[in-house]
Amino acid sequence: MRFVLFFAFLNIFISLNAQTFSFDQVDKEATQVKTTDLYNTAVGYGYDMTKLAPVATGQPFFFSVSVPDGNYRVTITMGSKKKAGNTTVRAESRRLMIENCVTKKGERKQVSFIVNKRNTLIGQNDRVRIKDREKTKLNWDDKLTIEINGDAPVCSSIKIEPANDVTTLWLCGNSTVVDQDYEPWASWGQMIPRWFDDQIAIANYAESGETAASFISANRLKKIMSLAKQGDYLFVEFGHNDQKQKTPGSGAYYNFATNLKQFIDEAKSKGVTPIFVTPTQRRTFDSNGKITESHGDYPDAMRWVAKREGVQVIELHDMTRTFYETLGVENSKKALVHYAANTFPGQFTALADNTHFNPYGAYEIAKMMVQGMKDLQLPFVDHIKEDFKGFDAAHPDDFNTFHWNNSPFFEALKPDGN
Repeated sequence: MRFVLFFAFLNIFISLNAQTFSFDQVDKEATQVKTTDLYNTAVGYGYDMTKLAPVATGQPFFFSVSVPDGNYRVTITMGSKKKAGNTTVRAESRRLMIENCVTKKGERKQVSFIVNKRNTLIGQNDRVRIKDREKTKLNWDDKLTIEINGDAPVCSSIKIEPANDVTTLWLCGNSTVVDQDYEPWASWGQMIPRWFDDQIAIANYAESGETAASFISANRLKKIMSLAKQGDYLFVEFGHNDQKQKTPGSGAYYNFATNLKQFIDEAKSKGVTPIFVTPTQRRTFDSNGKITESHGDYPDAMRWVAKREGVQVIELHDMTRTFYETLGVENSKKALVHYAANTFPGQFTALADNTHFNPYGAYEIAKMMVQGMKDLQLPFVDHIKEDFKGFDAAHPDDFNTFHWNNSPFFEALKPDGN
Protein backbone atom coordinates (compact mmCIF):
# COMPACT_ATOMS: atom_id res chain seq x y z
CA MET A 1 0.00 0.00 0.00
CA ARG A 2 2.86 2.38 0.81
CA PHE A 3 4.43 1.76 -2.60
CA VAL A 4 1.12 2.42 -4.35
CA LEU A 5 0.73 5.73 -2.46
CA PHE A 6 4.34 6.65 -3.19
CA PHE A 7 4.02 6.14 -6.94
CA ALA A 8 0.65 7.89 -6.99
CA PHE A 9 2.29 10.89 -5.28
CA LEU A 10 5.23 10.69 -7.71
CA ASN A 11 2.94 10.78 -10.74
CA ILE A 12 1.06 13.78 -9.31
CA PHE A 13 4.41 15.54 -8.64
CA ILE A 14 5.60 14.86 -12.18
CA SER A 15 2.38 16.07 -13.76
CA LEU A 16 2.43 19.24 -11.66
CA ASN A 17 5.98 19.94 -12.83
CA ALA A 18 5.26 19.40 -16.53
CA GLN A 19 5.69 22.46 -18.74
CA THR A 20 4.13 22.77 -22.19
CA PHE A 21 5.01 25.49 -24.68
CA SER A 22 2.89 26.15 -27.74
CA PHE A 23 4.26 27.78 -30.90
CA ASP A 24 1.08 27.96 -32.95
CA GLN A 25 -1.63 28.69 -30.35
CA VAL A 26 -3.34 25.34 -30.93
CA ASP A 27 -2.84 24.15 -27.35
CA LYS A 28 -4.73 26.75 -25.30
CA GLU A 29 -3.64 25.15 -22.01
CA ALA A 30 0.05 25.65 -22.81
CA THR A 31 2.32 28.64 -22.39
CA GLN A 32 2.01 30.59 -25.63
CA VAL A 33 5.43 31.44 -27.06
CA LYS A 34 5.79 34.59 -29.13
CA THR A 35 8.55 35.05 -31.68
CA THR A 36 9.95 37.83 -29.48
CA ASP A 37 10.30 35.60 -26.40
CA LEU A 38 14.08 35.28 -26.13
CA TYR A 39 15.54 33.16 -23.35
CA ASN A 40 16.53 34.80 -20.10
CA THR A 41 16.97 33.32 -16.64
CA ALA A 42 14.28 35.49 -15.06
CA VAL A 43 11.54 34.14 -17.32
CA GLY A 44 13.08 30.66 -17.53
CA TYR A 45 12.23 29.85 -21.15
CA GLY A 46 12.49 31.23 -24.66
CA TYR A 47 14.20 31.12 -28.01
CA ASP A 48 17.90 30.67 -27.41
CA MET A 49 21.04 31.48 -29.41
CA THR A 50 18.70 32.96 -32.00
CA LYS A 51 20.45 35.28 -34.29
CA LEU A 52 18.47 32.80 -36.40
CA ALA A 53 14.94 33.56 -37.52
CA PRO A 54 12.39 31.88 -35.23
CA VAL A 55 9.85 29.22 -36.07
CA ALA A 56 7.43 31.45 -38.01
CA THR A 57 9.82 31.55 -40.96
CA GLY A 58 10.39 27.79 -41.01
CA GLN A 59 14.05 28.11 -40.08
CA PRO A 60 15.95 26.06 -37.48
CA PHE A 61 15.69 27.40 -33.95
CA PHE A 62 16.77 26.66 -30.39
CA PHE A 63 14.38 26.74 -27.44
CA SER A 64 15.57 26.53 -23.83
CA VAL A 65 13.83 25.92 -20.51
CA SER A 66 15.38 26.29 -17.05
CA VAL A 67 15.23 22.95 -15.18
CA PRO A 68 17.20 21.23 -12.39
CA ASP A 69 19.52 18.29 -13.04
CA GLY A 70 17.82 15.09 -14.05
CA ASN A 71 16.15 13.11 -16.82
CA TYR A 72 13.25 14.73 -18.67
CA ARG A 73 10.63 13.31 -20.98
CA VAL A 74 10.29 15.71 -23.87
CA THR A 75 7.22 15.38 -26.08
CA ILE A 76 7.35 17.19 -29.40
CA THR A 77 4.20 17.77 -31.43
CA MET A 78 5.24 18.27 -35.04
CA GLY A 79 3.13 19.50 -37.91
CA SER A 80 1.27 22.56 -39.14
CA LYS A 81 -2.18 23.28 -40.47
CA LYS A 82 -0.57 25.63 -42.99
CA LYS A 83 2.13 23.49 -44.60
CA ALA A 84 3.84 20.13 -44.89
CA GLY A 85 6.96 19.55 -42.80
CA ASN A 86 10.12 17.53 -42.43
CA THR A 87 11.50 17.97 -38.90
CA THR A 88 14.65 16.81 -37.13
CA VAL A 89 14.99 17.34 -33.39
CA ARG A 90 18.22 17.48 -31.43
CA ALA A 91 18.81 18.27 -27.75
CA GLU A 92 21.56 20.02 -25.81
CA SER A 93 24.83 19.63 -27.76
CA ARG A 94 23.45 18.16 -31.01
CA ARG A 95 22.10 14.92 -29.50
CA LEU A 96 19.98 13.38 -32.22
CA MET A 97 16.46 12.57 -30.99
CA ILE A 98 14.06 12.64 -33.94
CA GLU A 99 15.22 12.16 -37.51
CA ASN A 100 13.50 13.48 -40.62
CA CYS A 101 9.90 13.25 -39.37
CA VAL A 102 7.58 13.93 -42.32
CA THR A 103 4.15 15.53 -41.76
CA LYS A 104 1.53 16.37 -44.35
CA LYS A 105 -0.23 19.72 -44.35
CA GLY A 106 -2.68 19.66 -41.44
CA GLU A 107 -1.17 16.49 -39.92
CA ARG A 108 0.18 16.28 -36.37
CA LYS A 109 2.68 13.74 -35.05
CA GLN A 110 3.72 13.44 -31.41
CA VAL A 111 7.02 11.85 -30.38
CA SER A 112 8.55 11.52 -26.88
CA PHE A 113 12.16 10.98 -25.88
CA ILE A 114 14.36 11.39 -22.80
CA VAL A 115 16.93 14.15 -22.36
CA ASN A 116 19.50 14.00 -19.56
CA LYS A 117 20.28 17.48 -18.26
CA ARG A 118 23.18 18.25 -15.94
CA ASN A 119 25.40 20.93 -14.47
CA THR A 120 28.80 20.61 -12.80
CA LEU A 121 27.66 20.62 -9.15
CA ILE A 122 28.16 17.44 -7.09
CA GLY A 123 26.19 17.73 -3.88
CA GLN A 124 26.82 21.12 -2.29
CA ASN A 125 30.60 21.23 -2.03
CA ASP A 126 32.17 19.68 -5.11
CA ARG A 127 32.10 20.07 -8.88
CA VAL A 128 33.11 18.42 -12.10
CA ARG A 129 36.24 20.14 -13.34
CA ILE A 130 35.28 20.83 -16.92
CA LYS A 131 37.63 22.24 -19.55
CA ASP A 132 37.50 25.86 -20.65
CA ARG A 133 35.97 25.00 -24.01
CA GLU A 134 33.16 23.12 -22.27
CA LYS A 135 32.06 26.23 -20.41
CA THR A 136 30.34 27.59 -23.52
CA LYS A 137 28.71 24.29 -24.43
CA LEU A 138 25.06 23.45 -23.90
CA ASN A 139 25.71 20.32 -21.82
CA TRP A 140 26.87 21.86 -18.55
CA ASP A 141 24.44 24.73 -17.95
CA ASP A 142 21.19 25.20 -16.01
CA LYS A 143 18.79 24.82 -18.90
CA LEU A 144 17.50 22.15 -21.26
CA THR A 145 17.87 23.16 -24.90
CA ILE A 146 15.95 21.75 -27.86
CA GLU A 147 17.08 22.29 -31.45
CA ILE A 148 14.31 22.19 -34.07
CA ASN A 149 15.89 21.61 -37.47
CA GLY A 150 15.14 19.80 -40.73
CA ASP A 151 14.30 20.44 -44.37
CA ALA A 152 11.01 22.10 -43.37
CA PRO A 153 10.86 22.25 -39.56
CA VAL A 154 7.37 22.52 -38.07
CA CYS A 155 6.99 22.37 -34.30
CA SER A 156 3.58 22.91 -32.75
CA SER A 157 4.47 22.37 -29.09
CA ILE A 158 7.13 21.14 -26.68
CA LYS A 159 6.22 19.47 -23.38
CA ILE A 160 8.90 18.88 -20.75
CA GLU A 161 8.34 16.80 -17.60
CA PRO A 162 10.59 15.00 -15.10
CA ALA A 163 11.24 11.33 -15.90
CA ASN A 164 12.43 9.61 -12.75
CA ASP A 165 11.38 6.11 -13.76
CA VAL A 166 13.71 5.45 -16.70
CA THR A 167 16.89 3.41 -17.10
CA THR A 168 19.97 5.57 -17.67
CA LEU A 169 22.89 4.56 -19.86
CA TRP A 170 25.91 6.55 -18.64
CA LEU A 171 28.65 7.07 -21.25
CA CYS A 172 32.31 7.50 -20.29
CA GLY A 173 34.90 8.21 -22.96
CA ASN A 174 36.80 10.65 -25.13
CA SER A 175 36.30 12.60 -28.38
CA THR A 176 34.97 9.53 -30.19
CA VAL A 177 32.06 9.42 -27.71
CA VAL A 178 31.46 13.06 -26.65
CA ASP A 179 28.57 15.27 -27.75
CA GLN A 180 30.37 17.41 -30.34
CA ASP A 181 28.88 20.92 -30.49
CA TYR A 182 29.98 22.07 -33.91
CA GLU A 183 29.75 20.93 -37.50
CA PRO A 184 31.23 18.89 -39.04
CA TRP A 185 32.41 16.98 -35.97
CA ALA A 186 30.25 14.24 -34.44
CA SER A 187 30.57 11.19 -32.19
CA TRP A 188 28.54 8.05 -31.61
CA GLY A 189 27.40 9.13 -28.14
CA GLN A 190 25.28 11.97 -29.53
CA MET A 191 23.70 9.80 -32.25
CA ILE A 192 22.64 6.85 -30.14
CA PRO A 193 19.66 8.51 -28.37
CA ARG A 194 17.82 8.45 -31.70
CA TRP A 195 17.45 4.66 -31.45
CA PHE A 196 15.75 4.46 -28.04
CA ASP A 197 12.20 5.11 -26.87
CA ASP A 198 11.17 7.29 -23.93
CA GLN A 199 12.07 4.69 -21.31
CA ILE A 200 15.85 5.05 -21.83
CA ALA A 201 18.05 8.05 -20.99
CA ILE A 202 21.49 8.55 -22.52
CA ALA A 203 23.76 10.55 -20.19
CA ASN A 204 26.94 11.27 -22.13
CA TYR A 205 29.77 12.44 -19.83
CA ALA A 206 32.56 11.87 -22.36
CA GLU A 207 34.90 14.70 -23.30
CA SER A 208 37.60 15.20 -25.92
CA GLY A 209 41.12 14.35 -24.82
CA GLU A 210 40.07 12.32 -21.78
CA THR A 211 41.85 9.23 -20.53
CA ALA A 212 40.43 6.80 -18.01
CA ALA A 213 42.60 8.51 -15.38
CA SER A 214 41.69 12.10 -16.26
CA PHE A 215 37.99 11.20 -16.45
CA ILE A 216 38.22 10.03 -12.85
CA SER A 217 40.40 12.90 -11.60
CA ALA A 218 38.06 15.52 -13.12
CA ASN A 219 35.21 14.09 -10.98
CA ARG A 220 33.20 12.96 -14.00
CA LEU A 221 32.84 9.46 -12.60
CA LYS A 222 32.08 10.90 -9.16
CA LYS A 223 29.27 13.00 -10.63
CA ILE A 224 27.83 9.96 -12.40
CA MET A 225 27.94 7.88 -9.23
CA SER A 226 26.20 10.66 -7.30
CA LEU A 227 23.22 10.32 -9.66
CA ALA A 228 23.25 6.71 -10.88
CA LYS A 229 20.75 4.23 -9.49
CA GLN A 230 20.42 0.48 -9.37
CA GLY A 231 19.54 -0.92 -12.77
CA ASP A 232 21.48 1.68 -14.75
CA TYR A 233 24.42 0.88 -17.08
CA LEU A 234 27.91 2.38 -17.34
CA PHE A 235 29.55 2.22 -20.79
CA VAL A 236 33.32 2.78 -20.76
CA GLU A 237 35.37 3.46 -23.91
CA PHE A 238 38.98 4.58 -23.50
CA GLY A 239 42.36 3.83 -25.10
CA HIS A 240 42.91 6.52 -27.74
CA ASN A 241 44.57 8.98 -25.38
CA ASP A 242 45.66 6.58 -22.64
CA GLN A 243 48.25 5.01 -24.93
CA LYS A 244 50.09 8.35 -25.17
CA GLN A 245 50.76 8.59 -21.44
CA LYS A 246 54.46 8.35 -20.56
CA THR A 247 54.31 8.98 -16.81
CA PRO A 248 55.68 6.48 -14.27
CA GLY A 249 53.35 3.51 -13.97
CA SER A 250 51.65 4.18 -17.30
CA GLY A 251 50.91 1.33 -19.64
CA ALA A 252 48.02 -0.82 -20.79
CA TYR A 253 48.36 -3.41 -18.03
CA TYR A 254 49.35 -0.96 -15.29
CA ASN A 255 47.62 2.39 -14.72
CA PHE A 256 45.09 1.81 -17.49
CA ALA A 257 43.97 -1.56 -16.17
CA THR A 258 43.85 -0.21 -12.61
CA ASN A 259 41.69 2.72 -13.67
CA LEU A 260 39.33 0.43 -15.56
CA LYS A 261 38.96 -1.62 -12.39
CA GLN A 262 37.84 1.54 -10.56
CA PHE A 263 35.02 2.08 -13.08
CA ILE A 264 33.87 -1.49 -12.45
CA ASP A 265 34.07 -1.30 -8.66
CA GLU A 266 32.24 2.00 -8.37
CA ALA A 267 29.52 0.93 -10.78
CA LYS A 268 28.89 -2.36 -9.02
CA SER A 269 28.80 -0.64 -5.63
CA LYS A 270 25.70 1.25 -6.84
CA GLY A 271 24.02 -1.70 -8.54
CA VAL A 272 25.03 -0.31 -11.95
CA THR A 273 26.16 -2.72 -14.69
CA PRO A 274 29.51 -1.80 -16.30
CA ILE A 275 30.02 -2.54 -20.00
CA PHE A 276 33.38 -2.07 -21.72
CA VAL A 277 33.64 -0.70 -25.28
CA THR A 278 36.91 -1.26 -27.12
CA PRO A 279 38.24 1.91 -28.83
CA THR A 280 37.24 2.81 -32.37
CA GLN A 281 39.88 2.34 -35.02
CA ARG A 282 41.82 5.13 -36.64
CA ARG A 283 41.77 5.38 -40.41
CA THR A 284 45.30 4.00 -40.91
CA PHE A 285 45.54 1.76 -43.98
CA ASP A 286 48.47 -0.35 -45.12
CA SER A 287 49.43 -0.88 -48.77
CA ASN A 288 46.93 -3.75 -49.04
CA GLY A 289 43.95 -1.67 -47.96
CA LYS A 290 43.82 -3.14 -44.46
CA ILE A 291 43.60 -1.15 -41.24
CA THR A 292 46.81 -1.22 -39.22
CA GLU A 293 46.68 -1.63 -35.45
CA SER A 294 47.43 1.75 -33.86
CA HIS A 295 46.27 1.21 -30.26
CA GLY A 296 49.02 -1.08 -29.01
CA ASP A 297 48.02 -3.30 -26.07
CA TYR A 298 45.12 -1.13 -24.95
CA PRO A 299 42.20 -2.99 -26.57
CA ASP A 300 43.59 -6.30 -25.28
CA ALA A 301 44.04 -4.81 -21.83
CA MET A 302 40.35 -3.84 -21.79
CA ARG A 303 39.41 -7.38 -22.81
CA TRP A 304 41.71 -8.84 -20.15
CA VAL A 305 40.27 -6.73 -17.33
CA ALA A 306 36.74 -7.44 -18.57
CA LYS A 307 37.30 -11.22 -18.60
CA ARG A 308 38.91 -11.16 -15.16
CA GLU A 309 36.08 -9.09 -13.66
CA GLY A 310 33.17 -10.68 -15.51
CA VAL A 311 32.32 -7.56 -17.55
CA GLN A 312 30.74 -7.75 -20.99
CA VAL A 313 32.43 -6.07 -23.97
CA ILE A 314 31.15 -4.37 -27.13
CA GLU A 315 33.80 -4.69 -29.84
CA LEU A 316 33.80 -1.33 -31.58
CA HIS A 317 37.47 -1.92 -32.29
CA ASP A 318 36.64 -4.85 -34.54
CA MET A 319 33.45 -3.41 -36.04
CA THR A 320 35.05 -0.11 -37.04
CA ARG A 321 37.95 -2.00 -38.66
CA THR A 322 35.42 -3.88 -40.78
CA PHE A 323 33.53 -0.66 -41.50
CA TYR A 324 36.57 1.26 -42.77
CA GLU A 325 37.89 -1.65 -44.79
CA THR A 326 34.47 -2.17 -46.37
CA LEU A 327 34.29 1.48 -47.41
CA GLY A 328 37.88 1.35 -48.67
CA VAL A 329 40.83 3.70 -48.57
CA GLU A 330 39.12 6.64 -50.30
CA ASN A 331 35.47 6.21 -49.37
CA SER A 332 36.32 5.77 -45.68
CA LYS A 333 37.08 9.50 -45.69
CA LYS A 334 33.31 9.97 -46.08
CA ALA A 335 32.89 8.80 -42.46
CA LEU A 336 35.50 11.16 -41.03
CA VAL A 337 36.22 14.88 -41.03
CA HIS A 338 37.73 15.12 -44.50
CA TYR A 339 36.50 18.22 -46.31
CA ALA A 340 37.96 20.48 -48.98
CA ALA A 341 38.53 24.12 -48.11
CA ASN A 342 35.42 26.33 -48.15
CA THR A 343 33.01 23.43 -47.64
CA PHE A 344 31.67 25.30 -44.60
CA PRO A 345 31.37 29.04 -44.00
CA GLY A 346 34.63 30.38 -42.59
CA GLN A 347 36.58 27.20 -43.41
CA PHE A 348 39.57 28.45 -45.36
CA THR A 349 41.76 25.35 -45.22
CA ALA A 350 41.10 21.69 -45.90
CA LEU A 351 40.17 19.37 -43.02
CA ALA A 352 41.74 15.92 -42.95
CA ASP A 353 41.24 14.03 -39.68
CA ASN A 354 41.60 10.26 -39.53
CA THR A 355 40.24 9.80 -35.99
CA HIS A 356 37.15 11.98 -35.59
CA PHE A 357 33.86 11.23 -37.28
CA ASN A 358 31.50 13.38 -39.26
CA PRO A 359 27.73 12.90 -38.76
CA TYR A 360 27.55 9.96 -41.17
CA GLY A 361 30.42 8.11 -39.49
CA ALA A 362 29.08 8.82 -35.99
CA TYR A 363 25.61 7.66 -37.06
CA GLU A 364 26.95 4.37 -38.40
CA ILE A 365 29.06 3.73 -35.29
CA ALA A 366 26.06 4.46 -33.07
CA LYS A 367 24.24 1.72 -34.96
CA MET A 368 27.19 -0.59 -34.26
CA MET A 369 26.76 0.19 -30.57
CA VAL A 370 23.04 -0.59 -30.69
CA GLN A 371 23.76 -3.86 -32.47
CA GLY A 372 26.42 -4.65 -29.86
CA MET A 373 23.86 -4.10 -27.11
CA LYS A 374 21.44 -6.43 -28.87
CA ASP A 375 24.15 -9.07 -29.34
CA LEU A 376 24.86 -8.97 -25.58
CA GLN A 377 21.10 -9.33 -24.97
CA LEU A 378 21.12 -6.50 -22.46
CA PRO A 379 17.70 -6.23 -20.77
CA PHE A 380 16.92 -2.70 -21.98
CA VAL A 381 17.15 -3.60 -25.70
CA ASP A 382 13.37 -4.04 -25.68
CA HIS A 383 13.32 -0.24 -25.79
CA ILE A 384 15.19 0.02 -29.08
CA LYS A 385 12.89 1.63 -31.64
CA GLU A 386 11.18 -0.63 -34.14
CA ASP A 387 12.83 1.01 -37.15
CA PHE A 388 16.24 -0.32 -36.08
CA LYS A 389 16.66 -3.27 -38.44
CA GLY A 390 20.03 -4.47 -37.22
CA PHE A 391 23.47 -3.45 -38.41
CA ASP A 392 26.35 -5.24 -40.09
CA ALA A 393 29.58 -3.25 -40.34
CA ALA A 394 30.39 -5.15 -43.53
CA HIS A 395 27.21 -3.73 -45.11
CA PRO A 396 26.98 -0.10 -43.91
CA ASP A 397 24.41 2.44 -45.03
CA ASP A 398 25.23 4.28 -48.24
CA PHE A 399 26.92 7.57 -47.40
CA ASN A 400 25.41 9.04 -50.57
CA THR A 401 21.89 8.66 -49.16
CA PHE A 402 22.65 9.81 -45.61
CA HIS A 403 20.76 13.03 -44.87
CA TRP A 404 21.88 15.44 -42.16
CA ASN A 405 20.71 19.00 -41.58
CA ASN A 406 23.68 20.99 -40.34
CA SER A 407 23.42 22.93 -37.14
CA PRO A 408 24.22 26.61 -37.74
CA PHE A 409 27.56 26.57 -35.94
CA PHE A 410 30.91 25.46 -37.43
CA GLU A 411 34.41 25.04 -36.00
CA ALA A 412 37.59 24.19 -37.87
CA LEU A 413 39.59 23.39 -34.72
CA LYS A 414 39.85 19.63 -34.22
CA PRO A 415 38.87 18.12 -30.86
CA ASP A 416 41.52 17.16 -28.33
CA GLY A 417 42.92 13.69 -28.77
CA ASN A 418 43.87 11.70 -31.85
